Amino acid sequence: MISKTANSAKARSGGMAEMRKYGKSGAAGKRPAKSRTGKKPAAIRKAPTRDLALPVPPPPGQGKRGEQGYLGYLLRQAQAASRLSMERALARLGVTTPQFVVLTMLKAYPGLSGADLARVAILTPQTVGVIIGNLERDGAIRKTPHPVHGRALQWTLTRRGTALLVKCRRIAQALERRLAASLTPKAERVIRRWLSKIAAEFQDS
Repeated sequence: MISKTANSAKARSGGMAEMRKYGKSGAAGKRPAKSRTGKKPAAIRKAPTRDLALPVPPPPGQGKRGEQGYLGYLLRQAQAASRLSMERALARLGVTTPQFVVLTMLKAYPGLSGADLARVAILTPQTVGVIIGNLERDGAIRKTPHPVHGRALQWTLTRRGTALLVKCRRIAQALERRLAASLTPKAERVIRRWLSKIAAEFQDS
């Protein structure tokens, strides 16, 4: 006759065997499926997040880059666009826009000093110093002592510089025609007066 203690031990061992056979989920011998690569099945894998579209600014002439924009920004935008166009055209002559400005001012006001050139060309004295050095090296300008203040130096165009300026002016005049293409003569005068007034009023503020 089997004792009660033996029967209890047998029941416990049988129960453990059943648990090992069926597992906690109750499905005999089945475990969650796993791919050979070790990744979770597609059913429980997280769905990829959708890429958010990045904001794109409007092109020039639209939104805040158009009539809705600040006047100061629109002035800067127009100047940057026209300057880039000029730089590309002048590059064919081996001339930069600041060099063209310096040549133009020396033609209009011969005998300017380096400090005066920096002021009228709207450039720093250091930049003008580099430009003057390069133009003098290329034979486009020359320096002479001031007739009154002998220590002061004046800069004037040479024949070579004058010929170079003529070529640069053809490019500048073509750009001027593009700038004024949609303006009436009256509107162009108004704009010229307005831009000149801005420069005069804001120079010391």
